[in-house]
Amino acid sequence: MTDFLKRTWATIDLDAIRDNYHAILGMLTPGCRAMAIVKADAYGHGAGYVSRALRDAGADWFGVSNLDEALQIRRAGITQPILILGYTPAREARRLAEYGITQTVCNGEYGEELSRVAAAAGVEVRIHIKIDTGMSRIGFLCQREKELPQAVAEVSAICRLPSLVPEGIFTHFASADEEEGETFTRLQFSLFQAVVAALEEKGIHFALRHCCNSAATLLYPEMHLDLVRPGLILYGLFPSSWLAGKLPLHPAMELKTVVSMVKDIPAGSVVSYGRTYTASKETTLATVPIGYADGYPRSFSNRAYMLVNGRRASITGRVCMDQCMLDVSGIPGVREGMVVTVFGRDGGETLPVEEFASLCGTINYESICLIGKRVPRVFLSGGHTVGQLNYIVPEEETR
Repeated sequence: MTDFLKRTWATIDLDAIRDNYHAILGMLTPGCRAMAIVKADAYGHGAGYVSRALRDAGADWFGVSNLDEALQIRRAGITQPILILGYTPAREARRLAEYGITQTVCNGEYGEELSRVAAAAGVEVRIHIKIDTGMSRIGFLCQREKELPQAVAEVSAICRLPSLVPEGIFTHFASADEEEGETFTRLQFSLFQAVVAALEEKGIHFALRHCCNSAATLLYPEMHLDLVRPGLILYGLFPSSWLAGKLPLHPAMELKTVVSMVKDIPAGSVVSYGRTYTASKETTLATVPIGYADGYPRSFSNRAYMLVNGRRASITGRVCMDQCMLDVSGIPGVREGMVVTVFGRDGGETLPVEEFASLCGTINYESICLIGKRVPRVFLSGGHTVGQLNYIVPEEETR
């Protein structure tokens, strides 16, 4: 297997992802299945490798954001059903049918257009109906009881259109991950159940009803229904800090870089752009080849840490596009080529991605999704490298 460029890279533990999937399955109510959410390149982890690992662990449904993502994992070898959770232009009906991809329908006009295009192409498209019970994003509006009759009428009309095969119905919770979110989550679930019940009275039945994201999967077993849609927890992370420990999960991603140069600077030396840091004493600096173009935010300048030899080393001066500097004074044995942990484990010390995220006022979801595409993903299983994904030089991908 071709070695990867040891500049900056992310390691992805496929065993952890499989273990997390099995842990999720173990807490589901009888008869419920899990749709593995692998949108956004499997939350930055590498959709092809991750999807295959989940397939091998038994995953029989996958969720993505758009058609390109669906085709990406189809071409990676996924033959199981895939649901596109977002918008696909109706003109793509033939490709949806050709690749066996299920499409979300979120309003009447779109459903009618998809039906017309599919019929003209002589194909059938499987669909899931999206109900907006409180996100105000996409879906048939039903955030209040008075909106129920119209939502039911519109969905009923869509389900009777030619060339569409309604197989599922779902909603999405807006605040299931919040400590004060239970009341609103239960309201959303009640509205969703009311829509489903009213449709059943009209003779419209769905094989798959689903509403639980990662947080709701952990908190509300009575809402599991036919499918749950775990995303972040597949990757070993929790949607909120107060949910940590609800399930034994293992973070799958670690971000690594290396020391490219070590130098001593005298007191009074300034460091990096803008001279925002001045050494108060003789200081040992280690330069590392990671910067904001790799997804390491400029806002970490003079604020964040990395792990060097199992010890925290502070960012010194401004983070550049491709590099930044660490104060490694007092850390023994620092040398060129030494591995540095941006987040993850180093010896007995851990720098969690949640700390990484909190420094720039965001969430762990965003931090892992924004790891740059020039950062290769290196996949591990059984403690050994089993593949790599190089977005810049794609021919370096191996399986």
